[in-house]
Amino acid sequence: MDTPTFGIKASQQNQDMAALLRLWTTADDAGFDSCWAFDHLAAMGRDRTGDIFEAWTLLAAVARETRRVRIGTLVTGAHYRHPVLLAKMAVTVDHLSGGRLTMGIGAGGDPYADTMAGLALPPARDRIARLREACDVLKLLWTEDEATYKGAHYRLDHAVANPKPVQRPRPPLWIGSSGERYGLRVVAEHADVWLNASMRPDDVDELVRLSAVLDAHCAEIGRDPAEIGRAVQFRAPSGADATLRAVERYLAAGFRDLVFMPYDGAQGVEELAALLPRLRALG
Repeated sequence: MDTPTFGIKASQQNQDMAALLRLWTTADDAGFDSCWAFDHLAAMGRDRTGDIFEAWTLLAAVARETRRVRIGTLVTGAHYRHPVLLAKMAVTVDHLSGGRLTMGIGAGGDPYADTMAGLALPPARDRIARLREACDVLKLLWTEDEATYKGAHYRLDHAVANPKPVQRPRPPLWIGSSGERYGLRVVAEHADVWLNASMRPDDVDELVRLSAVLDAHCAEIGRDPAEIGRAVQFRAPSGADATLRAVERYLAAGFRDLVFMPYDGAQGVEELAALLPRLRALG
């Protein structure tokens, strides 16, 4: 069984840049396996007017501020950037970080922020179709000398994209989607890791059910479901013992990549870091 990994969701809102960089370097120094931004145009929560920084320009900065932790977004909204541009951005961050980028991607969609910005918000099924094609385009541009592609939404005509990523053949692809008919089908087709969100440890039974749906999609397309890792991002319960019990439940359910969403910035990261030896012993 794969060794579990433990990450931090370092959402870039309602903090100044110095505090954000301190959060990322704290996660790096503490020994976490990954650290993640999110990809939103407006602050999340009840008050959506707070300060928020853009995800990929932040990743370029933290690529140089950190030394060993893997970095990425949970998750990039596929409809915000053309995949040719996104492929180039990702390669740039992969080089800046010395090969530490993980590409997290999903169908996206935020009615409040997208309407505010005058962006089109297609129906969910259309956004899933764009996500599928974006994954095709990313993989082609990262691995092929020339790429030609004809999709319903994106097209390439002998496209050349150099340099290639530091990581070969490409950065890992984490896909965040839980739609049973279409989203999980894209996960089965393209993901190295399936990401889901859990607000409470008692969500585990639902995650297990969705994981079985993903297995069924894999069977239909002839892919071994064991090739796809299972990841979850969640709020750590209050207290060390409750956190350890929650992690045990996720691990037992087959979710081996766990991403904590701390409430208290760098202090929250430090508190979770103190648990890392005990967390790793659970694996």
